[in-house]
Amino acid sequence: MTQSSLSGAEGVPSAARTIGVSKLKNRIRVVASFVVLSAGALVMLAAAIPTLGLARRFYSEIIGRAIGSVILRLWGVQSVVHRSRPLPAGQAIYIANHTSTIDLFLLIALALPRTRFFMFGAVRRIVPLAVIGYLIRIFWTAPQDFPEQRRRIFARADRILRRSGDSVYLSPEGMRVVNGEVGHFNKGSFHLATSLHAPIIPIYIAIPREINPGMGYDAQPGQIDLWFLPPIETLDWRLDDLEKNRDAVHDLYVHVHDTVRATGKPPAELVA
Repeated sequence: MTQSSLSGAEGVPSAARTIGVSKLKNRIRVVASFVVLSAGALVMLAAAIPTLGLARRFYSEIIGRAIGSVILRLWGVQSVVHRSRPLPAGQAIYIANHTSTIDLFLLIALALPRTRFFMFGAVRRIVPLAVIGYLIRIFWTAPQDFPEQRRRIFARADRILRRSGDSVYLSPEGMRVVNGEVGHFNKGSFHLATSLHAPIIPIYIAIPREINPGMGYDAQPGQIDLWFLPPIETLDWRLDDLEKNRDAVHDLYVHVHDTVRATGKPPAELVA
């Protein structure tokens, strides 16, 4: 047997071992993340009992932030937040592009003040997420295939947010978009913003493709950048202009996405 063929034969099992070790590490991280999520849910539940479930900001902004931060560290993910202006003192509609499973942990680690979240109702099958979701008062959404149910969910959210003055986060894409582009924007975010006349605070999340788990859970170590873009005022928005306003914000995200892909950062006028 020649030296070259021997090296090739030895290389195959070596490559297989490397892949096997990588898969094992990912499985360990997934299990560890579930343990952290479960422990966090128990801590949150323990805090909710003496506070009668009324300290939502403590559960979300203190305990939730810790859960998100620990899980990101488990995966070796460093999140760098770029924000040149303070967050609004009053009610706001936070939106972001949605490209990854890991977005959830990035967002709760931000500890956005007095902010509730929309989340797909099916994740309640993951018991720790269900416990956390109910305690921080998540609005559970339905698939696009159930428009009447979605209308009722958004109408209820509108009433609650109007009464409480809380802010809210939701993804206008409604689902993870993993093809490397900005997906279609649904109307829900913009309907809420129009009804509440609350400013929209756009967040652009840039996850390098080589570390992005997409629809899965195998995130790789690396840096993720989150840019807070300038607020979008909605005081003069009308429902008649809903689609036009939605499309304008979608165009903004496409512009930012293309610029980040080309230069590594958003357009200069949006981050000054």
